[in-house]
Amino acid sequence: MRLLHAVLIAGLAGTVLAQTTDPSSSFEVASVKAAAPQGNGRMMMGGGGGPGTRDPGRYTMTNMPLKMLLAQAYDLKQHQVTGPAWLETEHYDIVAKVPAGATKEQMRVMLQNLLKERFKIELHREKKDQPIYILTVAKSGSKLKETTLDASAFLPPTNDGAGRGGPPPGPPPPPRPGEFPKLPEGRAGMMMMFSQGHFRLAATGQGLTQIADFLTNQLGRTVVDKTGLTGKYDFQLDFAPELGQGPMRGMPMLMPPPGAGGRGEGGGPVADASDPGAPNLLTAVQELGLKLDSGKGPVDILVIDKGEKVPVEN
Repeated sequence: MRLLHAVLIAGLAGTVLAQTTDPSSSFEVASVKAAAPQGNGRMMMGGGGGPGTRDPGRYTMTNMPLKMLLAQAYDLKQHQVTGPAWLETEHYDIVAKVPAGATKEQMRVMLQNLLKERFKIELHREKKDQPIYILTVAKSGSKLKETTLDASAFLPPTNDGAGRGGPPPGPPPPPRPGEFPKLPEGRAGMMMMFSQGHFRLAATGQGLTQIADFLTNQLGRTVVDKTGLTGKYDFQLDFAPELGQGPMRGMPMLMPPPGAGGRGEGGGPVADASDPGAPNLLTAVQELGLKLDSGKGPVDILVIDKGEKVPVEN
């Protein structure tokens, strides 16, 4: 019996060792560093890559708050992550090489482990009843227009450039002062910019999941899609900034510097820079033939108990 017991312990120890050294739990190479201050009167934040994207072997994030990175790593929305205020104010750059054949779920684990290691993160999970929004179609009916993109617009190109659109594209060029962003022709995506006292969201080929995610991150409250709409849509949304709203997770975001009629150093929109003629976001959504009703429901919360602002050296 003692021999059998020892063999079982040895077997379990081997299992644990195999799990902790599993190559699918970490990036092949990863660089994490504080983002450099951006000039030219604008701030660009965003990124992408990894499994299921145009660049599956490379994950890049530029000028991203740690709160956004944690939300992405744990497949949550920003308001579901709570912790020290610096999670939103400190920005970082990440460049990581993703192992060939990795899945989206495996890459999330890689990002979780990377953030824990480099920022010495300690955390726990909770579930709380919180206010939510229910997204439905208004009585007047949906005003969303089906996308004009063909099916190839949703397929990533091959790495050798032989697929749709060739190799992965770089970030779009910043617009001139006073102009709003324009998405690349023939590609599905979303982009938002603050100018002339209000935000403009430009979207092509987006479904209700993406719209609900955008609203969730802007409003800081879970938005549950109950529209029943299953198509892909092209639309434009103009709305005034309000305190407490923030940029969409992972979305390229262009905005002027503090004091230039945009967003303050704390990351929130400057209230007195708002265009008085622009509707708030809840009203703007109605122009798409949708509506948001208040409700309440259980929400998963990720609590950051401890972490370091300065990441461990690469």
